[in-house]
Amino acid sequence: MKMSIFQQLSLAYYGIGIWDVVDILVVAFFFYRIYALIKNTRATALLKGLLFLGFLSLLSGSLQLHVVNWILEKLMTVLIVALPVVFQPELRRALEQIGRGKLYISSQVMNETDWESVIDDVVEASEIMAEKRIGALIVFECSVGLDDYIDSGIRVDGLVSKELLGNIFIVNTPLHDGAVIIREGRIMAAGCLLPLTRDRSLSSEMGTRHRAAIGLSEQADCVVVVVSEETGIISYAYGGHIYRHMDSESLRNRLRTFLLQKKNRSVGNILQKWSPLK
Repeated sequence: MKMSIFQQLSLAYYGIGIWDVVDILVVAFFFYRIYALIKNTRATALLKGLLFLGFLSLLSGSLQLHVVNWILEKLMTVLIVALPVVFQPELRRALEQIGRGKLYISSQVMNETDWESVIDDVVEASEIMAEKRIGALIVFECSVGLDDYIDSGIRVDGLVSKELLGNIFIVNTPLHDGAVIIREGRIMAAGCLLPLTRDRSLSSEMGTRHRAAIGLSEQADCVVVVVSEETGIISYAYGGHIYRHMDSESLRNRLRTFLLQKKNRSVGNILQKWSPLK
């Protein structure tokens, strides 16, 4: 006689011992720590893509879409073989953190008032540096983590202020050539190295800072503020595009759009980010 689902669940429940519970908890903790280690890196987006492909593979199999299922299975096999190469920086960092005993990661939640203060400080600092022809590169981390680039700089972990930003980018200081990366209202690191864009159509007026800002924005959904050392022009980069000649109010409004509305953006907000100011 075929058992009902309730009877099967009852048998499974009564068959669980104390060591089975320990086993489940250990595995759950292991997966949680793996997620915590990669959640602030580009590996998170790649992992979501792999899970989506796995779901499509299961769905195509259940619907008996044999050709689609065969293609997805072969694609998954290739991706699994390529995982150690794709995730090499994240795997190395995870092993280093485990070796150092860094098993817990704290996080801070910013409210609207906190973000307003951070935005005001960044805008004011950008204005001051533009007037004095001091080059600057300020990165706001969004949903894609930037730990890869934070590790390339000098750890700061300080509150954002126009005074601190001004001191970091003073010419001939050790950190003025790199980028500052801001996460949840804190300057995580300074002097960070960013990837340069390979776009050869850019104007020759754009120097290394502008190309680094565009390059990073091509790889992550971050917002990058740039102050030109030669011209004092303030720009911002997002999505592989750069928008120049920003005044203080325009820059403030753009940063508010990206940082204050990032949790409840509509389709209109997303399209607006990709269009230059009129």
